[in-house]
Amino acid sequence: MDSVGVAAAAPDAGPGPAWQSKCPWGAPSTTSISCSLADVMSEQLAKELQLEEENAAFPEVVAAAEGPFITGENIDTSSDLMLAQMLQMEFDREYDAQLRREEKKINGDSKVSISFENYRKVHPYDSDSSEDEVDWQDTRHDPYRADKPTTTPRRGFIGKGKDITTKHDEVVCGRKNTARMENFAPEFQVGDGIGMDLKLSNQVFNALKQHAYSEERRSARLHEKKEHSTAEKAVDPKTRLLLYKMVNSGMLETITGCISTGKESVVFHAYGGNATEDKVIPPECAIKVFKTTLNEFKNRDKYIKDDYRFKDRFSKLNPRKIIRMWAEKEMHNLTRMQNAGIPCPQVVILKKHVLVMSFIGQDQVPAPKLKDVTLNSEDMKKAYYQILNMMQQLYRECNLVHADLSEYNMLWHDGKVWLIDVSQSVEPTHPHGLEFLFRDCRNVSQFFQKGGVAEALNERELFNAVSGLNITADNEVDFQAEIEALEKMNEDHVQNHGKKLSTFSSDGDPPIYDE
Repeated sequence: MDSVGVAAAAPDAGPGPAWQSKCPWGAPSTTSISCSLADVMSEQLAKELQLEEENAAFPEVVAAAEGPFITGENIDTSSDLMLAQMLQMEFDREYDAQLRREEKKINGDSKVSISFENYRKVHPYDSDSSEDEVDWQDTRHDPYRADKPTTTPRRGFIGKGKDITTKHDEVVCGRKNTARMENFAPEFQVGDGIGMDLKLSNQVFNALKQHAYSEERRSARLHEKKEHSTAEKAVDPKTRLLLYKMVNSGMLETITGCISTGKESVVFHAYGGNATEDKVIPPECAIKVFKTTLNEFKNRDKYIKDDYRFKDRFSKLNPRKIIRMWAEKEMHNLTRMQNAGIPCPQVVILKKHVLVMSFIGQDQVPAPKLKDVTLNSEDMKKAYYQILNMMQQLYRECNLVHADLSEYNMLWHDGKVWLIDVSQSVEPTHPHGLEFLFRDCRNVSQFFQKGGVAEALNERELFNAVSGLNITADNEVDFQAEIEALEKMNEDHVQNHGKKLSTFSSDGDPPIYDE
């Protein structure tokens, strides 16, 4: 035996019976492998032993590591990029192993399991529990979706004897009603009634169905109202499209913003564009957009339905048509006033319910209303006589009654009064035309009497001066009674003869009826 070696010789088996060598309680024969101390201290032997232990402890990891990427036999490990990739691969495998352990820990023996497949770094991965797991994407059955209740056959029942179940069964009908809730509108949230095995009675289901139908119609109405209505300081898509076309055509250069809001319209300021051969575009324009909702001004029909110019076209059931007729009515009234020389906005163009006029003001600043300006006694007196003259011109030359004349609808600009807002103006032959005129006279008389104009006439005297009539009633009640009698006489004449009042003579005589 070598001095540095270790030798162990097996003892020679001596002669004896056969059963003695095969005795299970006998000492086992051991064979010793002789090796030197240098082999024991060898690094290569240590690596081989470590590799054997890893193969015994982690067989799947070693099997995955036996690829050409991990084994460094044919790879130049002097490259830093290659070493980094190898380290990253090892890290990914360790991360996947950790996810696999977390899955087992969380799922346990539960029938519902979760998977971290989307979070794994290395794909595809063969899990240890591949036999237990099922790829749900490859199956037609979704385990997370409850089964719909089975329908009864055409014969109306299933089962036999005591186990018979008809289509009127409470449980079957309840489950069917729960399944039918999925047919409701998408915005109607019904929840997971099937998964909860919810059973709805017919009464409850019918109530829910009616409510869902009502909500669907209500949402449709709200959407339609939002899309097809002009709100305060805002325009609907159709109106916005009209304004865009005006700007794109060059008629308007730009729209700056809102300058006024009222009960019937919204007024915007705009700069005029290029003039055409038949139209002169002013430098500054006012765009009057009539509101397409009648919530704030529902009595428009009485100004239109009895006006012979629009009577045949009036339709109370079509608000859009009423609004367009209202805008057209103001355009025609402004044209009459402009031809008579009455200071008023100049009409540029009318597009449906959008009326473009000249701007009364300067540099985007509108002219102030008569109620907002402070005039001296001389200017106040001058304004009164100017308004008196305009009312006479409006009545006799334009054959119109303003019907809403007050200090709110008169502007003070360049030292004179301008009339605006004549969309509700009617002719004197209107069934309520004289009543509207008397109301205008009352508003004008009260304003200038409060303003200190001593020459201001009262409402009855102003009415006679404007209309040319000679009503000599002592009090306001009798005065209005005579006005109503004249209107009744005019209405009867129109119904009997189909003719309106004859025009007034230039000397201001009372109107003559065609009897």
